[in-house]
Amino acid sequence: MFGIFKKDPIKKLNKLYEAKLEQAMFSQRNGDIKSYSMITAEAEKIAVQIQELERSKK
Repeated sequence: MFGIFKKDPIKKLNKLYEAKLEQAMFSQRNGDIKSYSMITAEAEKIAVQIQELERSKK
C-alpha cells in the first residue's frame, strides 16, 4: 500500500554518480589530476552499484 512512497535507490545513485562526474570535471579543469582520478574512481564504484541493482531488479 505504501510502496509508492519508497524512493528508488537507482535514482539516488544516478544523481550521486552525475554529481561525482561533474566534480571530477571541475577538478580536471583546475589541473588537479590526482583529485580527478580519485573522484572518477568513486564514480566508477557507484556505476557498478547501479548496474548490480539493475540486474537484481530484473
